[in-house]
Amino acid sequence: MKLLVSVINEFEALEALKGGCDILDVKNPREGALGAAHPTLIKKIVNLAEGKVEVSATIGDLPNLPGTASLAALGAASLGVNYVKAGLYNVKTVDEALKMASWIVKAVKNFYSKVKVIICGYADYAFLDLLNPINLPIIAEKAEADGILIDVKNKSLKNLFQYLSFKDLKSLIKEAHSYGLTVALAGSLSLNDVEKVKMLEADIIGVRRSVCDVNNWLNGRVKSEKVKSLFKLVKT
Repeated sequence: MKLLVSVINEFEALEALKGGCDILDVKNPREGALGAAHPTLIKKIVNLAEGKVEVSATIGDLPNLPGTASLAALGAASLGVNYVKAGLYNVKTVDEALKMASWIVKAVKNFYSKVKVIICGYADYAFLDLLNPINLPIIAEKAEADGILIDVKNKSLKNLFQYLSFKDLKSLIKEAHSYGLTVALAGSLSLNDVEKVKMLEADIIGVRRSVCDVNNWLNGRVKSEKVKSLFKLVKT
């Protein structure tokens, strides 16, 4: 299993590299769970990570605007990242989601075929009137994406496992793997959740708050000591 650490600046990227990770995920939490960072920052972190770890870039909790989303995805892909992550936020139906995902994938793959596209859904969908993430595997498969991410939109005291049951996640991951998709899980996950994520056979675990100096999504800062502890647990 790979460890993904979400960072918001170069200092945090260096801390994550020092602690140990497989993927540096560049995001802007002030714009949401999958908030997009400035292209200049993404490029700087791509250069920092070169030859060391992979880099992913989020492009937002997206409205149902396939053209806008596809252009954003292409912009992120042009910066040299390994993954582009797109949150299907204001998307209500499977058909809408499939169109969004297809446009995003086509935009990236037509220009940067090696960049992986990850289609993202939200575990707290029922509270926000969003698309049920149980639909993500078939949507990603039909859109020819490379993988899926299940995250939590509202960063509160609840985490992924308080919104979706172990059984439902297991079924979702099994289906996704049957299509050859990579599966990432995130959403306020901590050291205590690592074993559950391993048992689910997810490919990637994504964290931020659990490796910060304070338990705060916006104001915490990634610390290498915490990353090191989590990395060791993920790899044992």
